[in-house]
This record gives sequence, C-alpha cells and structure tokens, in this order.
Amino acid sequence: MSDQNKNLSTETKCVQGGYRPGNGEPRQVPIIQSTTFKYDTCEDMGKLFDLEAAGYFYTRLQNPTNDNVAAKIAELEGGSAGMLTSSGQAASFFSVFNICECGDHFISSASIYGGTFNLFAVTMKKMGIEVTFVDPDCTEEELNAAFKENTKAVFGETIANPALTVLDIEKFANAAHAHGVPLIVDNTFPTPVNCRPIEWGADIVIHSTTKYMDGHGAAVGGAIVDSGRFDWMAHADKFPGLTTPDDSYHGVTFAERFGLEGAFITKCTTTLMRDLGSIQAPQNAYLLNLGLESLHVRMKRHVENGMAVAELLAGNPKVKKVSYPGLKSDKYYDLMQKYMPNGGCGVVSFELDGRDAALDFMKKLKLAFIETHVADARTCCLNPATTTHRQLSDEQLEAAGVPAGLVRLSCGLEATQDILADVEQALS
Repeated sequence: MSDQNKNLSTETKCVQGGYRPGNGEPRQVPIIQSTTFKYDTCEDMGKLFDLEAAGYFYTRLQNPTNDNVAAKIAELEGGSAGMLTSSGQAASFFSVFNICECGDHFISSASIYGGTFNLFAVTMKKMGIEVTFVDPDCTEEELNAAFKENTKAVFGETIANPALTVLDIEKFANAAHAHGVPLIVDNTFPTPVNCRPIEWGADIVIHSTTKYMDGHGAAVGGAIVDSGRFDWMAHADKFPGLTTPDDSYHGVTFAERFGLEGAFITKCTTTLMRDLGSIQAPQNAYLLNLGLESLHVRMKRHVENGMAVAELLAGNPKVKKVSYPGLKSDKYYDLMQKYMPNGGCGVVSFELDGRDAALDFMKKLKLAFIETHVADARTCCLNPATTTHRQLSDEQLEAAGVPAGLVRLSCGLEATQDILADVEQALS
C-alpha cells in the first residue's frame, strides 16, 4: 500500500482502494476472465514458477481482478498483503493450515460460527491438527493455560456469529504474542468500516466476503489479510513452512525472500492455493468490488436498523434474552465501545421459549425471509440450532452461545419502521 493510500479515509478506500488505473485504462476494475496468460519465452514463465518475478500464469493461483480487489480489502484493514478465496470457509481453513500441520495445536474461541467450529473440531482433527476451544470471556490465566509446546496460532471472531459475543482482541493478542504465535481474527460482521483488528494486535484478518462486503447475496467468497507485522523468523522453530527452504519451490524460504510483509500471503497463494485450488472466480471478485464501493454507506444503516430492532425486542416480555452489543444492557457493551464505537453490525440474536417458539415466530414474518444467509441488504433470519449449527450437540450449542430457541435476525436496508412492524406482528 502506498503512503498516499495509507492516509486516505476508510470511506475513500472503499470507493477507490486497490486499483488505480493508468492513462487510458478502464476506470472500473476489469474482469480478466481468463484461465491462463501468455509469455514469449519459457524462461520468462520459469521465473514466475521460481518466484523470481511477479506476474500471472494461471488463475488458480492468482488473477489480476482478484488481486485488485484483495488489495482494496488489505488497504481497508491496514494490512500489507491480501488474497481472495472461494468462500469464507476456505479463508478460515487456509489462515490456520498455512502455519499448522499434522501434529500441531491451536487455540480458538468457542464462540464462533458453527461451520468453523466443525472445521476445527472435526475435519482438521482428521488431519492431525488439534484445537482447544476456550471461553471468549476467560481470564488471562485461563487463556494462557490453554497453550502447549506445539501451539501455533490463536483464532477468534470480532463479533461471533450468531452468539454476538465480542472478542477482547487485545487480551487474545497479548496471550498469543507472549507465546510467540499469531492471532487470527475473523472480522466478517463489523467489517473494517467498524473495526480494524490489526490496530489492536491481530496478525491475520479474514472475512467471509459473502456477507456485508458483498452485501447483496450475489457472490460467495472469502479474503485473508496479513498485517505484515508478525516476525516469523523470530520464532523460526515454530513455523518451518515459512522459515525453512520449501522443496516444492526450489528451496525458497518464504520469510527470508518476502519478509514480514509478504511471506504469509505468498506462501498461502503459492502452496495452498496451488494445491487445493479454492480460488475466487474473477466475476465474483468484480461483484464483490461493487459491494465494497458502498460498504461504508450500508454499514451505518445496518447498525441503525439493528439497534432499533434490539431495543424493540428488549422491551417485549415474550423475548427471554436479546444479544446485541450496542445495547447498554448487553454484557459486551463496554468491549463494543472500546473496539467498535461506531457500532458493530445489523445482526441481532434473541432467545424465545424453545425451538417451537422460534420456528413459529419465523413462519409469521412477512418482510424478513428465512434464509441460510446473513448480513444482506434484505432482512433475513434463521434458527441456528436447526440449520447452520445443527451438527452441534446440545452441549456444544450451549458452549457456542446458541440455545435451541435462538433466532438470528439480520436487519437489512429496508425502512426501519417496516422491519419493526414485521417483528412486532410476528411476536404478537
């Protein structure tokens, strides 16, 4: 990122970040809908394969459209480099698997998206990677006790989906750094418009761009941003994939060749994307960029609608509990004011009297539709216990802050009074 772009406001970066056209070039980010790229000589292409030159040869690894949009997200987060993935799940997996291998261990907040919980607890366990889940409200002593000799990373969500717990980023970052490992933060819900985890100590930031960044339910995608601050060589014994020669790239040592600012993303692109192929389609990246251009405008309205609905629900006797960290009565209000003083997101979680009550409420909604989606221009809702989190046991549901009667309502961009009227009639 240039010094000029560093000084730009978040609003301007949303509109113009990542891509600066030259004389006579397209004003909008062009869609490079090509699988491959032509070179004059084998020697020219060979330099790309040896990582001795920058460029493109196959879209499975990199594509100019994707790189322009990833650069915008990196600028918004205040990172040194970024990359796009095919989905938020791929971003979660790549961010951990880029530094963990069979026999390693990492720590995660227990209050995370159900799909990520399953990825960590089940799928990665089969790969020989162990995870320890900790309560996001744990003490510093409890958090430090979770570390092992083979711990390689710490993971959490700024605002957890759907429990809406707020991560104490500094607490988790300090613990991670005291043990010589990076903190990975999923910043999907607040987006960099409302929270910039790198400023609070996070080392890697990821997103499901499918959510607010796209904002229109048009394109599935993910993103990974490196802060460029974690010193891999200072902890070389923990991260051999970054600090020792890589035989698949002729002995390149990523941390030495690309330094703090480029090692993580370069390795993630040239090894994981090369071998696993979870690339975002250039067309999807183009649609994502259209969403990013209005992100700063939309987030304000999402927060306004979320706050209005949370206040309405908090005053209704049929609602057992409302989770929305913007409410002064919420247990995470103080953390919200610290990390996200302008608000977090438009998602409100509230508990009714069991699954049946939750399902009955959602059937009666007329404006808000039941969808396996969240953070959209259109108001939508679901009962996580019977949908996104149905793979979890009742005990795991409770640990993740997702009781059976929980409803996750994602407030869109409609008129506030219309959303409130719909919620009121469904409750009554």
